[in-house]
Amino acid sequence: MARTLLLATAGMTALTLGTFAAAQTAPAAATSGQSSRTTNYDAAFFAQYAPRTALDIAQRVPGFTLDLGNNQAGNGNDVRGFAGTAGNVVINGSRPSTKAEALDTTLSRIPAQRVIRVEVSSGDLYGSDYAGKSQVLNVVLSKEAGFDANVTASAKRWYTGYINTDIQGSALFRSGSNTFNLAGGTGRNRQLEEGTDDLTDVTTGDLIEHRRKHNSYFNKDPFLAATWANENGPDKTIRLNARWQPSSFDLFQDNRVTPAGAPVHDDNLIQRYRDPVIELGGDVTRPLAGGAIKFVALATRRKRNDLDNYIQHDGLLENNAVVNGGFEQQVRARRNETLGRLSWTRPDLLGFSFEAGAEASYNTLDDKVDLFSIDEDGSKVRIPLPIADATVKEKRGEIYFNAGKALAPNLRLDGGLNYEFSDLSVRGDAVADRTLKFLKPNVTLDWKPGAGWHTQFSIRRTVAQLNFYDFISVGDLSTKRVTGSNAELVPQRAWEFRATVEHPILGDGLFKLDLGYDLISKLQDQILIIDDEGNAFSGPGNLGTGKNAFATLTLDAPLSRLWKGLRLKFNGTLQRTRVDDPISHQPRKFSGFFPSWQWEFDVRRDAGRWSYGFDISDRQHITFYRTDEFDINLNRGPYMTAFIEYRPTPRMAINFSIDNALSTHAARHRILFRPNRAEPDQVFDEFRDRNRHRSFQITLKQSFGGSSGTKVAAKGQ
Repeated sequence: MARTLLLATAGMTALTLGTFAAAQTAPAAATSGQSSRTTNYDAAFFAQYAPRTALDIAQRVPGFTLDLGNNQAGNGNDVRGFAGTAGNVVINGSRPSTKAEALDTTLSRIPAQRVIRVEVSSGDLYGSDYAGKSQVLNVVLSKEAGFDANVTASAKRWYTGYINTDIQGSALFRSGSNTFNLAGGTGRNRQLEEGTDDLTDVTTGDLIEHRRKHNSYFNKDPFLAATWANENGPDKTIRLNARWQPSSFDLFQDNRVTPAGAPVHDDNLIQRYRDPVIELGGDVTRPLAGGAIKFVALATRRKRNDLDNYIQHDGLLENNAVVNGGFEQQVRARRNETLGRLSWTRPDLLGFSFEAGAEASYNTLDDKVDLFSIDEDGSKVRIPLPIADATVKEKRGEIYFNAGKALAPNLRLDGGLNYEFSDLSVRGDAVADRTLKFLKPNVTLDWKPGAGWHTQFSIRRTVAQLNFYDFISVGDLSTKRVTGSNAELVPQRAWEFRATVEHPILGDGLFKLDLGYDLISKLQDQILIIDDEGNAFSGPGNLGTGKNAFATLTLDAPLSRLWKGLRLKFNGTLQRTRVDDPISHQPRKFSGFFPSWQWEFDVRRDAGRWSYGFDISDRQHITFYRTDEFDINLNRGPYMTAFIEYRPTPRMAINFSIDNALSTHAARHRILFRPNRAEPDQVFDEFRDRNRHRSFQITLKQSFGGSSGTKVAAKGQ
């Protein structure tokens, strides 16, 4: 069905091109040329969407998909170096000097009225961090003095009647060449769900246990963030930024357990995580030898204090049941990164654009895990883990250069070479040392053959960042399993081949096709780990060669000829991954988020003071291939959200939205092998069904200030 849907969409696009393309011309708000490598969208283009932040603008750029880099949740410490979190957005031509703050968060701090235009171009225009990216968005801010701010407050009602509230805001003040930005928020996000678990014996088909569960997840991520910039030109800048976020997470689970042939009883799972992070960063750029020299410094400090309790009772709580056992786990860790980077760029060196630089970083992890079983009398019995107390340290350096040249007005070639070296050590329950060295070449060809077509081809070698927590064993009380550790883990490396072709459609719309192929060596996945006492665990390790091929189709179609203000966005991916399983030695998919297909439709109409629309998506199930189980995650149908927004004034917007509009269930299907897949004595089937039901949210967005920059939100009302 998914393949048919993608093919049908491509066919519809071809028909649409033939029907309407000749009758439409690009609006004045979008400008580019055959030899130009940049498409500009002035602030007036986005007036119909009434954006409140730069993030709102980025999300409405035709054919552009925001890429957060390898930093989806701001967890930049697990990304190799500074370049890994680059994403595909720059601000005034430069990337933010941060790894702890995700790119969408940075954009949400910038009031939309400060944006005078955005520019979409090939990545090589913005340095080596973006080389090979077919689209990079440059958000250009007004240099006019003034004050602008926005506040967003929301209330979300869950199926139980609970209402979650959240508020955040940001303010930007510019005076002369100085810009100050301050942002903060409560970061409250409580989610509720209910569902059932059924555990059966695969051999006999007998039901072993039925569970009825109610879960409450509460993320609290309050934050304060501040930036200061002194900008006197692209090569005369100073920027400083800081972020403090005392994150916490609390889970409370009610679990009514009905075992086959045994009394019903109530259990509870309680998780209490306290994981604060603080980051300081900045950069300085100065002219040098016809170019610019830039120094970036960054320091990130994270703490982790996580407590898990699984509490078992001898009956029902309503009958005054008492605790008769359980499990407890305490994780205490410190994760630090200190990074410095020096680079020199020159736009014209012997006819080439040129960049060279060096980076050094020092990464550490101190981690201790204590796992206990709880007896009926409340006494704790330690459960031994292979590596439960260790310190990991990495000293990493990298030197690089990139050069590019226009071979013709519509043809450009860029290439470069990175040399990386690192010393990694593990101390504590295990002792391991290694030195790693990698050459990472890259080459990109950018070609505009004419008639509006734009293509790009690239080849590069990449090296993944090791997750330092993979060196430490840890338990998961929600699944009653232990993941082993591996002090000998090494990073996977890949040759990545990419091709992109794009063409405008229906005026300011876009057709875009991305093709990719990755040839990966030492693929990181789960392997069977045997400790010194002969105990077997599923844990992180390196497999052999992995292959990943994908095709992604993106359509952004303005359909005002059918209905004024209507716009359709479609994104669909087909993907095939293969690696030999370490247990069966047969080819299989990669573990994790590598669905064979996924798609998303976004439909929106903007009409004066009103906007409304919906988003619907679906994907194939994904599987985590452990050596003791297949852990399959899936949605049991398409997932849909919808909204309607009213703007009573140019500075105010009231948004009403529905989440999980189709009341789609999520599921987790686990096939358990005991003791493991290599020698299974028993096989169990566990199916978990969860439903968050529909939830309803109202959001108030208010803008303040009166800078002399462009007032995006005030137009088109």
